[in-house]
Amino acid sequence: MTGGKDGRAEARRRAPGELEGAVLAVLWAAGGPATAAVVQTEVPGAAYTTILTRLCDKGLVTRQREGRGHVYAPVDDQAGIAAAGMHSLLDESGDRAAVLARFVSELSTQDEQLLEQLLHSDFPDRG
Repeated sequence: MTGGKDGRAEARRRAPGELEGAVLAVLWAAGGPATAAVVQTEVPGAAYTTILTRLCDKGLVTRQREGRGHVYAPVDDQAGIAAAGMHSLLDESGDRAAVLARFVSELSTQDEQLLEQLLHSDFPDRG
């Protein structure tokens, strides 16, 4: 299928959140604040400034002025953002028990054992 006036093939449609995830991965890999140019290099063809702005608006990324531009940094690590997303989905579902039951029923044996260990241990992140 072709798209646009220039006749180039239409790019594969990305899944919702795929670009945001790719941009976050770049920021995590940077190990510190990174410029939009760094993101553009790693995620070419993306509307990286729009994505960075959305991530800032969602509270997932901070933006600070540096020189004539900005640098961006993730607010949390990958596990923290994934956990926040899971909480958000539970809050939106209307039936937390059904969502959790479905999630647990589809865990691998190894993940089920890990979850069991986490539920029955004292660890600092639980509160």
